Amino acid sequence: MKKLLLVGLLLLQIGTGNLSFAANNENKNLTKNTVNVVNTNSNTIATTESGKIQGFVQDGIYTYLGVPYATAERFMPPKKLAKWDGVKQTTKFGTFFSQGGGMVPRSGWFVGPKLEMSEDSYNLNIWTPAIKDGKKRPVMVWLHGGGFRSGSSAENYIYDGKNLSKMGDVVVVSVNHRLNLLGFLDLSAYGEKYKNSANVGIMDLVASLEWVRDNIEEFGGDPNNVTIFGESGGGAKVLTLMATPAAKGLFHKAVSESGAVEEMGMTLLPERTTRRVAELTLENLGLTASNVDEIQKLPYEKVMEATEKALQKTAEEQGYKNVLTGQPGLDWAPKLDSYIPVEPVGEKYPEQAKNIPLLIGTNLTEWETMPFLTSNNSKIVNKDTLSNAEINKKMKEKYGDRAEAIAKEFKKAYPERKAVDALYVDSLLRKQTLKTTRLKSDQNGAPVYSYIFAWDNPMANGMALSFHTAEIPFVFYNIDKIGSNLDGREKAAYELARKVSQAWINFAKTGNPNVEGLPNWTPYNRKDGTVMIFNDKSEIKHKHDEELMRLLAPSYNF
Repeated sequence: MKKLLLVGLLLLQIGTGNLSFAANNENKNLTKNTVNVVNTNSNTIATTESGKIQGFVQDGIYTYLGVPYATAERFMPPKKLAKWDGVKQTTKFGTFFSQGGGMVPRSGWFVGPKLEMSEDSYNLNIWTPAIKDGKKRPVMVWLHGGGFRSGSSAENYIYDGKNLSKMGDVVVVSVNHRLNLLGFLDLSAYGEKYKNSANVGIMDLVASLEWVRDNIEEFGGDPNNVTIFGESGGGAKVLTLMATPAAKGLFHKAVSESGAVEEMGMTLLPERTTRRVAELTLENLGLTASNVDEIQKLPYEKVMEATEKALQKTAEEQGYKNVLTGQPGLDWAPKLDSYIPVEPVGEKYPEQAKNIPLLIGTNLTEWETMPFLTSNNSKIVNKDTLSNAEINKKMKEKYGDRAEAIAKEFKKAYPERKAVDALYVDSLLRKQTLKTTRLKSDQNGAPVYSYIFAWDNPMANGMALSFHTAEIPFVFYNIDKIGSNLDGREKAAYELARKVSQAWINFAKTGNPNVEGLPNWTPYNRKDGTVMIFNDKSEIKHKHDEELMRLLAPSYNF
């Protein structure tokens, strides 16, 4: 039986956090560290291939929001923009691609500006220290989370690129692209015009990278030094692009954060699955091959309802299951076809990615502690109050006859942690990341660097630990956007964020993430198994959790 991690459970979108509200009165969420935006009519005008755009300067960083990069008809490949006259204002975020209601979190960790959805959301955002200055800064292109179903480049404040750009003297770009049925409904059985409909969401990402290649010098960036990086679904997109021939040469380094997921970024869906979803969708809509073009005119919500039913029925027919619930489940993902002809992480790593350095890792607890963020704190039992007998009981309930062995291996892997933490260690994403890391290392090409983010977030009565998405504000150096959630740990967070953010910056600059203040970080190989553990006291370990992963996931071959 196939196992598919549903995006709604395992690849939660958390949107892109941006602090740039020059022309947007959503300033209620700006922190006390935010400075006023300065707009100048001439100094902030940049020239792209399609026309002039005007942004603004905030805290010394030039910012351009909602910049168009392509256009397309529903289910069709993206095309270049027509040229416009005059100066287009890019001082507020654009729309983001249509998706089901209730998919955008609006509280706690997951808070961001109010934005509108649209099927015409081919836009990106840029933060840069300067424009038109002739410098060749590294470019870091962020791909948002949400699997291939949901999310946007600008829905969460912790994705704001200003601090990262300023700290590293780099150009930061974030991108919107088609999702769910708009990006991945496979209508290829119904005519040549739909040949690529199953992968137009990936084509959008390629189009955005082509835009970066053709325009980023105007913004002080180096088109020959582009790093793609993303978390969760964004990390899965990074892996997919590394196997996409059309993306070859458009980026030069890659970072996947908590994004290695089977059949969603690591491997692709087969045609028998994607075409069955389309067949059932047409049945649900009362359409046939003779009038299939009507699907281009139907309201998005009606088509979405039909595809949701089709996904569920296909899962039941073909044996796709959600590994958390064990129930039938299938979600959107790219298709293995002529556009992406090899698996991103199959039996070996794609040959075209051999010379692309990779930085890849997960968080220590990931989805094991994510549910606590949405629970009533008063009902959360603090793990540190549990007795040894209670811990042993819970370990037995969770791990059965493997409980004692898992407890011992966890103590070997993390001797400084409390025994109770073994209840929350992640294996879902960690084991798959180990497989990806090993296959990349086996190429003996560009290096691959492995990490685990293990910093304990104090949210949810201390039960949040290093949950899924917890590393993102550290990468973006956006601790100022989460300070109210840190309950006295702000100083420690800033200290670690300086190191994590600089490691990502150094990797983007040189392909080597080593930074002052961290132990020497060497590339991963099967013999040494080197991994960086990010924490208050970060450390390098070697093959420290492989036996633990074998106990936690005995049937998985990594």
